[in-house]
Amino acid sequence: MREASFDVPAPEKWGEGLVWVAQGEEVHIEARLESVHEGILVTGDVEAEYTGVCGRCLIDIAAPVEVEFQELFAYPGSEASDFEVQDDHVDLENLVRDGVVLSLPFQPVCRPDCPGLDPETGERLADHPAQAPREALDPRWAALADLVAEPAAEPGDAGQSTQTS
Repeated sequence: MREASFDVPAPEKWGEGLVWVAQGEEVHIEARLESVHEGILVTGDVEAEYTGVCGRCLIDIAAPVEVEFQELFAYPGSEASDFEVQDDHVDLENLVRDGVVLSLPFQPVCRPDCPGLDPETGERLADHPAQAPREALDPRWAALADLVAEPAAEPGDAGQSTQTS
């Protein structure tokens, strides 16, 4: 068993969408490598920082991302494996990249209660806390606002008919 700790720069931009780990950003890896019968079992933690924009108000954000991983790197043989030992080495790049990218938030926010943008003016609502957000009414539905719901029929009335013989 060996333990290793190292910092490496991200070789390329990891992630798409609103947030990503920038190329060259330091990625800290703590790994434990154990020899097992089938290959080398790698267990570890990854720490990095992602940057991007808030999904509600579109300001720049940056936050840490932490990932735990465990994978068996199999010795080359007759069975196909996603991860294999190559010349007594293991390549952690794909494993670390996949773990980090899958841990990035899908809808990142600058803070949990971010109110977003005003739909009419486009201003950040957090910058004007006294201003209440306006409720936008879609003009296509304006005619329905004038309608009054009809009273519901009584439960026994529907479907009854009188028959005379």
